[in-house]
Amino acid sequence: MTDGLNLLIVDDEPNIRAGLEKGLQAEAGHIQTAEDVEDALQKFKERHYQIVIADVRLPGNHDGLDLLSMILELKPETTVIVITAHGTVETAVEAMRRGAFDFVIKPVDLNLIRQQVRKAFNHHRLQTENQELKDRLAGAGEISGIIGNCASMQEVFQQVRQVADTDATVLIQGESGTGKELIARALHDLSSRSARPFVAVNLGALPESLLESELFGHEKGSFTGASRKKPGCFEQSRGGTLFLDEVTEIPPKSQVDLLRVLETGQFSRVGGEELLTSDARIVSATNKDIQVLIEEGTVREDLYYRLNIIPIQIPALRQRREDIPLLVEHFLQHFCERHGRQLKRVSEEAMYVLTSHRWPGNVRQLRNVMERLVVTVTHELIYVEHLPREFNESSSAGKNPIRSLAEVVEEAEQQAINAALVASDYHREQTAKKLGVSVRTLHYKMSRYGLH
Repeated sequence: MTDGLNLLIVDDEPNIRAGLEKGLQAEAGHIQTAEDVEDALQKFKERHYQIVIADVRLPGNHDGLDLLSMILELKPETTVIVITAHGTVETAVEAMRRGAFDFVIKPVDLNLIRQQVRKAFNHHRLQTENQELKDRLAGAGEISGIIGNCASMQEVFQQVRQVADTDATVLIQGESGTGKELIARALHDLSSRSARPFVAVNLGALPESLLESELFGHEKGSFTGASRKKPGCFEQSRGGTLFLDEVTEIPPKSQVDLLRVLETGQFSRVGGEELLTSDARIVSATNKDIQVLIEEGTVREDLYYRLNIIPIQIPALRQRREDIPLLVEHFLQHFCERHGRQLKRVSEEAMYVLTSHRWPGNVRQLRNVMERLVVTVTHELIYVEHLPREFNESSSAGKNPIRSLAEVVEEAEQQAINAALVASDYHREQTAKKLGVSVRTLHYKMSRYGLH
C-alpha cells in the first residue's frame, strides 16, 4: 500500500467502480469513487487526488475527456488515466493530446491497470520532487548559474554585480576547482560587453615559446611553422572580455610584455611592425598565494597592482560546507536530466559524509562525483556504500575524520587573525604588527577568510 496516494475512480457502472476499488486497494492509501463528471469534480475539489482513473463515456452533459481537461485546469500536476472502449483509437489519441498520462482499453485487465497506477504514482512523485527541487534551487543564491547561499558566496555575488558593467580589471583568486572561470563569465555576461567575445586562455598550460604568439598573434613566416597570419587573444577579444587564467604562471619576460599592454592598450604581433590596439576588459585568475610569489620574486609587484584593481576571493568548498547539500541536489538534477535517469536522492548518512569531506578538488570534484553516482548507481536513493572509496574510508574514521595539514593550518591562521583583530580593536596596522606580517598580507588573508 502507498499510504500517501489518493485515487479517484470515475465510472457510471457500479460493478466496474466496485471491482476497481477492491482490486486497487493495495496500491493506494485512500480510494474514492464517482459516477459522473459533476460528482467527480465535487469530490476532487474536496480532497487532493494525485491519480484519477476515468471512463471516457459518462452520463450527463460532459464526458471523460471534458473531465480530463477540467481536472488538469484545476491541478495540472494530477495524473489521469482514461478508460476507453475497444477500437476507439481516435478517442485514446485525443485523450493523450489533452494531457492524459495513459489509457486502458475495455474490458479492463486488473493486472494491467495496477501496473499503470504504479507507473502513474511514480510519475507523479517524480514531478513533485522535481518541482520541490526547482523551488529550493530558485530560492537559493544564484548568479549566472553559480549557486551559493553562504555569506562568503553572497559577498562574491555582490562584488560581481557591482563591478560587472565597468571596465575595471579584476583579479579572481581561489583554489583549483572553485569556479574562477564561471565568475569571469558572470562578469562578462552581466556587462554591456556580453554580445562581444569572451576569450579564455590558460597561461599555465602554454609553453614559453608559444605564449607571446598566443597572446599577441603572429605574422606569416615570423617563425618556423608560422604558415599564416594568426590573431592573438588580445585581438580576438576586442570589445569583449579576455580571461587570463593562471596568470601567475607566466615567465618574467612575458610579464613585462603583458604589463606594457595593460598600461598602454597597444601591442604588435610576433614578427610584425603594425601597432595594434585592444580595448578588451581584462579578468585574470590564480590559484596561488600571490603575496608569497611577489615576496619570492616570481611575480612582478607592478603587474600585480595593475591586475588587482578589483580583487575577488572565492572560498574553497570546505569553507562553505552549508552549500554542499544545495550543490548536491543541483548536480543530481542536472545529470539525471542529461543522462535520462530517474531523479535520485542522497540518504541522510551519505549527505553527512559528503558535507564532512575535505573536497581538495572543490566544486569541480563534487560535480564529477555526482555525475559518477548518477551514471553508476541503479538505486533511487544513494547510500554511503555507493560513494567512492575515499569517502567510505573517511566515514569509517567516525564523526571526526582526519583533516589535512592545510585545513588545520587554515583554521589556526583564521583564529589567530581574528583574535589579533579583536585585541587591536580592529586597527589593521597594529594587527599586522602583532601577527608579524605586512598590512598588505593581512588584507589578503582577511579577504580570503571573510574577516571584516
